[in-house]
Amino acid sequence: MMLPSEKHVKGSLPFVSHALPSTPSRGRAAEQTCLALLQACTSLRHLLQTTAFLLKSGLRSNPLVLTKFAAASSSLDALEVATSLLFSPHASTHLYDAFLFNTVIRSHAQSDRLGDRRLAISYFSAMLRCRLLPNKFTFPFLLRACASLPEPTSVGAQVHACVVKYGYSSDPYVRNTLIHVYSGAPSSLDSARDLFDRMPKTSPVTWCAMIGGYVRSGFSHKAVALFREMQGRGIQPDEITVILVLSACADLGALELVRWLGSYVERENIPKALPLCNALLDALAKCGDVDGAVALFERMHAKSIVSWTSVIDGLALHGRGNEAVRVFEMMKGAGVVPDGVAFISVLTACCHSGMVEEGRRYFDSMKSDFGIEPQIEHYGCMVDLFSRVGMVERALEFVRTMPMEPNPVIWRMLIGACRVHGRLELGERIAKNLLDKDPTHDSTYVVLSNLYALRRQWQKKWETRRAMSERGIRKVPGCSSVELNGEIYEFIAGDESQLKDRGVYEMLEEIGRKTKLAGYVPRH
Repeated sequence: MMLPSEKHVKGSLPFVSHALPSTPSRGRAAEQTCLALLQACTSLRHLLQTTAFLLKSGLRSNPLVLTKFAAASSSLDALEVATSLLFSPHASTHLYDAFLFNTVIRSHAQSDRLGDRRLAISYFSAMLRCRLLPNKFTFPFLLRACASLPEPTSVGAQVHACVVKYGYSSDPYVRNTLIHVYSGAPSSLDSARDLFDRMPKTSPVTWCAMIGGYVRSGFSHKAVALFREMQGRGIQPDEITVILVLSACADLGALELVRWLGSYVERENIPKALPLCNALLDALAKCGDVDGAVALFERMHAKSIVSWTSVIDGLALHGRGNEAVRVFEMMKGAGVVPDGVAFISVLTACCHSGMVEEGRRYFDSMKSDFGIEPQIEHYGCMVDLFSRVGMVERALEFVRTMPMEPNPVIWRMLIGACRVHGRLELGERIAKNLLDKDPTHDSTYVVLSNLYALRRQWQKKWETRRAMSERGIRKVPGCSSVELNGEIYEFIAGDESQLKDRGVYEMLEEIGRKTKLAGYVPRH
């Protein structure tokens, strides 16, 4: 980036136009003036003008000024301005200190841009090349940059080695961020838990980092178990931890724990900021208490599009399509412009309630009224809508006119519709075509073998199963969970080890007998 020349900013800074005193204290006066200018910077234009003053005053080797300059550039989202000056070919990097490098690393680590976060690691390397020792403030910034990378563990492990080398492995802030790094990928969760278990003293931040790792990696039951352990030790969770646990509860359907957390927030006077209210709202809706979610929504003083979408989604998933559509219209009436996610929710409502014309109208309005280009998820909702009401041919024609290649999920929707509505030959053709494109997915083999079973083509069914076995493909077992007396029980299809002593099979047999007596005939 080219730095501004003097002629571009001449006369633009009336507040520094006075001449600096021609005394030995001129350097000190220039330093203080430049620091004041950087403190007052509110725009990129001001920053560039101050850069010109900095250069003219001979301060490009002043670590204090340059540190403030880096911080000001970061606050104005102009990191390129800082780095072009700090690390230019003429920069006196041998005069820089650790505080300056920490500021640069922190600024890049906190950036929204992935490229900037990668640069944070590069500037740590530059710091070492300048023979500057990192301190306890360096590593938390650096590790946060690592945690935000697509593959955090590989780089994080190298930084971890530096942590040990420079003697900061026992620092609690460094250890907390290390846990955050290792919990960012399922493959390294055990390393994160090992660090967590070996910490002599933990804080709410430590527990939050570990619980967050479990939630992000899909181990919701472990997140809830760790939260219960946290409660048993008398450690009060902060707002972020409660939000994470609510997310885990929504995944598990743990309604009683969600309600307890709502009461806990009230009892402990945890600030009910909008993200926390939204998380509670979403958890109530996903766990089946839609009325409770609606009641909370109506009590909320501030609402975001996330709030509206959570209510619409909850109503949609529980078959209350008309109500979901009504809330969607209320949202528009309140001046909240729907986004792509909100449209997925309202289209899902139309799907689950068989509202074909309404769904078609909302799909068309995305682009015509709001300028939103439908994505494959929106097309999938429409295919699902047509399929559920038996309009298989219309669903197939809709797929053929899509502007993008249908994904396997959409094809499997069509196969399911063919199975339910008796279009078995069409379903077989689609399934075979899908197997040609994606021969490794277990569910396609399963639905194809089920189609053959419905047509009593047993030989083809066993051939399909054999082909699946020969390719080493196994069906992922089904899994469900239930909350009872505050405990969450997980059941995996085919795993009888946990059920024999609990009378589960006796109860299932009793339920089967009663459903048959009531006239239920299962569909094979």
